[in-house]
Amino acid sequence: MAAIVNRHSEDFGTAPQISPQDCPEIAAMGFKTVVNNRPDGEGGLEQPPNAEIEAAAKAAGLNYAYLPVISGQITEQQARDFAHLLATAPRPLLAFCRSGARSQNLYQLAAMVAAADAASRQ
Repeated sequence: MAAIVNRHSEDFGTAPQISPQDCPEIAAMGFKTVVNNRPDGEGGLEQPPNAEIEAAAKAAGLNYAYLPVISGQITEQQARDFAHLLATAPRPLLAFCRSGARSQNLYQLAAMVAAADAASRQ
């Protein structure tokens, strides 16, 4: 796999842009879910389309979610949607974007939203 996976916890990792050919290796690494945080077309023609990665992920036995976010413009709703994925999707979960940084930022924001929601319920 060309991308280097950064494991942030036992249940979560991030990676730069993956290709459809990376999906069997991602499954072999033990990941159960892949989340694409990169909008289609952001990287031009070199970026594999979401549909191709989704098909390859499913063929490799992975769950797949598409939650595109624009770098530097993550919304509260996107953080909530990601928190929901973290709570409900089979783990471990691998999120990717262009460099992995946006997915890591989204993960941190999702954790903050989840903690705030839990505190408000007490």
